Amino acid sequence: MADVQAFRALRYDLGVVGSLESVIAPPYDVIDPEQRARLAARSSHNVVNVDLPEAPLGGDAYEEAARLFELWRRQGAVVRDETPALWALRQDYVGPDGRSLTRRGIFARVRVEEYGAGRIRPHERTHPGPKEDRLRLTRATRANLSPIFSLYDDPAGAAWGALAPHVTGDPWGTATDADGTVNSLWRIDDGAAIARVRMAMGETELLIADGHHRYETARVYAEEIGGEGDHRYVLMCLVALQDPGLTIFPTHRLLNQVKDPEVQQRLGRYLRETFDIAPIEQSELRPPGDAGAPTPLTMGYIDSFHQQAYRLVLKDQAIADAALADYPEPYRHLDTAVLEALVFEGVLGMTEDDISHLNGLGYSRTDDEALQAVLSKDYDCAFFLRGSPVGQVQEIAAAGVNMPPKSTYFFPKVPTGLMFNPLA
Repeated sequence: MADVQAFRALRYDLGVVGSLESVIAPPYDVIDPEQRARLAARSSHNVVNVDLPEAPLGGDAYEEAARLFELWRRQGAVVRDETPALWALRQDYVGPDGRSLTRRGIFARVRVEEYGAGRIRPHERTHPGPKEDRLRLTRATRANLSPIFSLYDDPAGAAWGALAPHVTGDPWGTATDADGTVNSLWRIDDGAAIARVRMAMGETELLIADGHHRYETARVYAEEIGGEGDHRYVLMCLVALQDPGLTIFPTHRLLNQVKDPEVQQRLGRYLRETFDIAPIEQSELRPPGDAGAPTPLTMGYIDSFHQQAYRLVLKDQAIADAALADYPEPYRHLDTAVLEALVFEGVLGMTEDDISHLNGLGYSRTDDEALQAVLSKDYDCAFFLRGSPVGQVQEIAAAGVNMPPKSTYFFPKVPTGLMFNPLA
């Protein structure tokens, strides 16, 4: 079972830094250079300066992050709580599909363990580069700067129910992010409520939804330090699988090494042989509905040469079953896995290393961005995918198999900067 605990958070002193909104940022891996510059200009205490550091005059960026983080603590801009607490997060948002929803999460520290049934499970494969970056940052700052987003099973709603009476008043802080999500945060140090949350989560395993690189970094760091202490725990935002605001959207696939005429002909021939194909409008590229059984792989497709949109539907599930014969049945109905096996590896000859290092491959979380990437000829073609339902993610994780990278897009993101978890 996962060990979920209240903790003495490091957090901004809003009396010193001003609004919470001025100091939070999206997770580091979705920030481009222009957005980073805008965030850094918003406040000298914006978390992007530490979580995505840039050293002046070509120095060591991680040393600069450590220097700034320590400076903020000396200034009193970042302070540590005197007593342990849990933090309740409410996110009011409008999803990419236009629906207005509310998602509820609980910030806690969780003991770092090896992946395994009944404790903590991953659901996606990871890229190697970000893990080294996050490890160097953790060594320098000795803190978890950005939370891991994890899911827990709670059909009765007992964990959030224990905190609900404490989230009726004014929140400790509120911040609206760039996507328009309103993040409201309450600090809860009531011992009875904390005990009820721990009891509710005591028998459930945790499924990492977002932040695999950060969790694997935490495991490496804990072993590096050795012994017992704060470094054996990691900051998580925990959301119930049954939360009505929990939604998963797709991440579309982009290819940019399909210019060779022979490769184009081979790909086109395979798609015609393997899929039922129908022309559609560009506005219809994202397929309707969710992925998973009983429907076969269904995608939108467009290339930069013809710029005609198509709907592709796999002719026979047996094709996917044969290509993924060594994998459990739920995985053989996963759109990203089937696309990867049939097209990326099967036809285009991409290796797992190509996919891990984005060699010829790109990702897009929005329909418009993916379409423009093809129409502008930045990429040669795009495959538009469906979202995976939460149940499918659970089934595949329970089968002990990791999804391909970027198989899920949980929206909204949990901002960085709401609080930090000290490791020393």
